[in-house]
Amino acid sequence: MKKLLAICTLTLTFASASAFAETLHGVVSDAMCAKSDLAKASGPDHAACAKKCIGMGSPAVLIVGTKIYTVSNPEKLNAFAGKTVTVDGSVAGDTLTVASVK
Repeated sequence: MKKLLAICTLTLTFASASAFAETLHGVVSDAMCAKSDLAKASGPDHAACAKKCIGMGSPAVLIVGTKIYTVSNPEKLNAFAGKTVTVDGSVAGDTLTVASVK
C-alpha cells in the first residue's frame, strides 16, 4: 500500500510540473498570421495588421522566438497587439494562461 501511495504521489508531481508559473518575453500577434508567416507576424511592421485581425476575432497569441503560445485568456493580450511584452503566467504544453502583462 505504501508503494502505491508513493507511485501515485510521484506521478501527480510529474503531471503537474508543466503548469508552473513562468515569465515570457515575446510579441503579441494574432493566431491567423502567426500560423501562416511567423517571421512576418513577429516583426514590428505587423502591429497594424495584428490589431485589425484581433479586432475581427482572430485570438491573440504570444510569439516567443519561434514558438507560438495559444492563450487561454486572450482578452488580456488584445490591447498589446503588435507590441513586445513581458508576460507572467502559467504554461501547460503550448497553452499560456496570462496572469499579468508588462
